[in-house]
Amino acid sequence: MIVIKGIAASPGIAIGRAYVVEDEDIVVERVEIPRDKIKEEVRRFKTAQKATHRDLDAAEIKVLKVLGKHHAKLIDAHRLILKDSLITHDVPKRITEEGVNAEFALSEALEQVNRQFERMEDEFFRERRHDLFDVGKRLLLHLMKRQKRSLSDIDEECILISRNLLPSDTMGLKETKIIGFATDLGGKTSHTAILAQSLEITAVVGLSDVSRRVKTGDTVILDGEQGLVIINPGPETVAKYEKVQQRSVAEERSLETLKGLPTVTLDGRAFKLEANLDSPEELKSVVALEVDGVGLFRTEYLFLNRTEAPSEEEQVKAYSAAVKALGDREVIIRTADIGGDRLSTLGIEGPKNESNPFMGLRGVRLFLRHLDLFKTQLRAILRASLKGKVRVMIPMVSAVGEVLAARRLLEQARAELAAEGVVFKEDLELGIMVEIPSTAILLDAFLPHVDFVSIGTNDLIQYTLAVDRINENVTHLYDPYHPAVITLLDSIVRAAHAKGKWVGVCGEMTSDPRAVPLLVGLGVDAMSISPRMFLRVKQTIRGLKHESMKRLVVKALACAESDEVRRLLEQNP
Repeated sequence: MIVIKGIAASPGIAIGRAYVVEDEDIVVERVEIPRDKIKEEVRRFKTAQKATHRDLDAAEIKVLKVLGKHHAKLIDAHRLILKDSLITHDVPKRITEEGVNAEFALSEALEQVNRQFERMEDEFFRERRHDLFDVGKRLLLHLMKRQKRSLSDIDEECILISRNLLPSDTMGLKETKIIGFATDLGGKTSHTAILAQSLEITAVVGLSDVSRRVKTGDTVILDGEQGLVIINPGPETVAKYEKVQQRSVAEERSLETLKGLPTVTLDGRAFKLEANLDSPEELKSVVALEVDGVGLFRTEYLFLNRTEAPSEEEQVKAYSAAVKALGDREVIIRTADIGGDRLSTLGIEGPKNESNPFMGLRGVRLFLRHLDLFKTQLRAILRASLKGKVRVMIPMVSAVGEVLAARRLLEQARAELAAEGVVFKEDLELGIMVEIPSTAILLDAFLPHVDFVSIGTNDLIQYTLAVDRINENVTHLYDPYHPAVITLLDSIVRAAHAKGKWVGVCGEMTSDPRAVPLLVGLGVDAMSISPRMFLRVKQTIRGLKHESMKRLVVKALACAESDEVRRLLEQNP
């Protein structure tokens, strides 16, 4: 039996026979094109472009039917790539200037861009290279007059093993007998992983060499909860995971009964349990969970995969849809946490030499440099506030001056709307994300200027521990149970409550039932959960005693090692 650890991309347990898909063998050779044939070669490339556009039209119809409007935006992203100057200008230029065949010119251009992607620190943007390769592969196949590999030809129930799966491969998995997949490459934020979650197909990615270690026909267990692939497990291991599968099905059914029930501990401490919202298209599923509100409405999607910034009207429409759907429950709208490396795609000059966008010009830093973007979003949020209960939250805050500047701009937006005769709610609350240690340490200085705080655990943990959570060399050091993290969380909650300020928490820590007892013991006011984990976290909280968890946190604060904290949690009845 062999166990390989990877990245849990889509939850669930899958047990079955492996079907190993070999990499498609696309060999591109350099061919010298005679000068009198150059124009014909450029035309051949443009014909392939048109054929790829038709492919994307067909793919969009399929995605709309199977996954809905939100995921159809992936096709828009691929169309933008196909219209990018890399494709429309650089490839024809290489054909003309170097006198080479279109296939070679395209592969060289793709490789040049791939090297740029490899240097990016931000996992989200680094994973977008797979979209580029997806479009490039479609173009190559048309140029070479070859059919794209179809996974629908697999006519037996199996677990797919591959070096990589492109988004276009993943889209069609729902129509196959494939019950899960594992890949050598990929990350949690790749479109392939996101599609797998939406299709509810168990997936583990980033396994390095699973495609070489598994043979077709091997028995394989995919553990999408822990990010494990177990090759040729023994009877006892199979029996154990079959029980886990059965238990998961039974738990999912029982969780449904929690909808609408209050999130209250066994000794009567109530918590507000809210959901994260990544786009209005997720509203239906969020509302169906009967959440207490939306604790984090991420607005970045409005700024991605487009060539100009979203208008005020477009933003008002998006925010209003969410606010109206939630009725009298609050919606906390976070202003866009985009980086400066996105500006050029929006037609705005961005920073030069932004080698690490993750810690660069992003969030409030970027918006305070581009006040037009910031004010437009604040105006839109103010206008949408009339539809229900809205709060606005500022990300990536590291200095009090940034909060003061944001407040001034919010007042300007209010004054402008009032002068224009536009009605809005005057009492819109302004809060900040506490995700940078400088803000956590000096929180007392920030509190007079904000109405609430929300702890962003993902960034706070990695900045506190100096760990890039997407760097495979140090990812094991990214640790929400580190005593320094718990100490910082405790100081934030105590400081805010001492000044009568509401404290929410968002990030992966809130969606981890093993970490939730710490948050309960710390006494936060609210948690914002990923929709998929919402009911499981509610079940966890309803089975705890707040007073017991307070005592557990006191013990955790006295620990020197995260393993000690884990043992405390394991001993917790």
